[in-house]
Amino acid sequence: MTKHANSSSSLPLGLAISFAATSLPLSALGIAVSVHLPAYFAANIGVELAVVGAAFAIVRFIDIPIEPALGILMDRTKSPIGRYRLWTLLGAPLLMLGLYMLMTAGRGVGQSYLITWLLVMYLGVSILFLSHSAWAATLARSYDDRARLFGVMAAVGVGGAVSVLMIPIVMEQMGYSEPQGIQAMIWYIIVLAPIAVGLVVWRTPETLATEVTGQRFQLRDYWELITDHSMRRILLADLALSLGPGWMAALYIFYSRDSLQLSGGATNILLAIYIVAGVAGAPMLAWVATRISKHRTVMVCCVSYSLLLVTLPFLPKGSLLAAAPILFLTGFFAAGFSVLTRAMTADVADEVRLRQGKERSGLLYALTTLTSKIAAGASIFLTFNVLSQVGYDPKLGQANSPEAIQALMLCFLVGPVVFVMLGALTMIGYRLDAERAADVRRQLDARDAGLAN
Repeated sequence: MTKHANSSSSLPLGLAISFAATSLPLSALGIAVSVHLPAYFAANIGVELAVVGAAFAIVRFIDIPIEPALGILMDRTKSPIGRYRLWTLLGAPLLMLGLYMLMTAGRGVGQSYLITWLLVMYLGVSILFLSHSAWAATLARSYDDRARLFGVMAAVGVGGAVSVLMIPIVMEQMGYSEPQGIQAMIWYIIVLAPIAVGLVVWRTPETLATEVTGQRFQLRDYWELITDHSMRRILLADLALSLGPGWMAALYIFYSRDSLQLSGGATNILLAIYIVAGVAGAPMLAWVATRISKHRTVMVCCVSYSLLLVTLPFLPKGSLLAAAPILFLTGFFAAGFSVLTRAMTADVADEVRLRQGKERSGLLYALTTLTSKIAAGASIFLTFNVLSQVGYDPKLGQANSPEAIQALMLCFLVGPVVFVMLGALTMIGYRLDAERAADVRRQLDARDAGLAN
């Protein structure tokens, strides 16, 4: 089931696609939680906006010490079935339990209930995402292979996101209510998770990095990871590039319905177009990264995303056809954010292993996941509280005052543009390019070969 790697042969496409299966439920969940679930609790279950925002923010910040602890545990794990394979099997049941309890929440459920089961769900998400990302870092070993693998993972994830998004669209056409459509989305993810995880653990070999014996993890090593020049910039970029789209996602249902004046079905179709664009965007941008480097491609994505987003207020109201091209191109460039920063983290993991002599992939991905979770919690907390302060009421819909609708539009656009452009600025001066990454890989291969003999 496991083996020690001492070669850098190209990763087969079939293996990359089957390994990417974990991205299906994770991406589907990302759409359900970031776009539909907060609005579902606020508009259909009757929980106050501020309560929903606070619950998501509290859970995200509770996760802060959990993420690094999980990363350290994963990197230290040794089992007969592998390191990351074991954790992948542990994450799925927690995810499924948390989702089930959230789906069965009754009207007017309290904040403590939301916090408890959001914690369980996010613990499962953290375990699955960390194990998947760290496993990918050891599976693909070259600079270009990592860009391609994370591109494939993102593209496969789009399939999960689109499929879950089609559920409420189809159910609306069949006469079901919006809450029933969201509940069906959750059931779909609960069923999909064990199938995807089973495929990954069955089809994917696990490569264990050769480690220098006698080296133990110390606090100064942890500080070295955080203050590493490349990793520090990745963490800042990941925070900003998660805050921008997360902010946009938290307000998307309200903005498309009440500002763009689209129907529920058109809103989901437009979101599906945004997500489907990632099928083209993720592999294409990964290819671009092999030509101009990953960090420069991130900068191109940020500028393009922001310029496209500011055109939305000028579109005619209620026109799905007018909005579709803008959302497609925006989704195309947004696909590059996480794909490229995750691939860059794998390069940093090599550099850290060369320096420290130990595998730190799990901990490094825990740090990037941590910034994403902080951003996700902060975006929901900030946007929902801002809307409540300006007098916007999600239960009124388009019956809100013109001033409240205008405030909604400004909140939807300004936050994402500001944060995404900050993400571009963090990439200025990034040094771990393809040439440096290849040199690190050569040194690691030489040392691993010596340790194996």
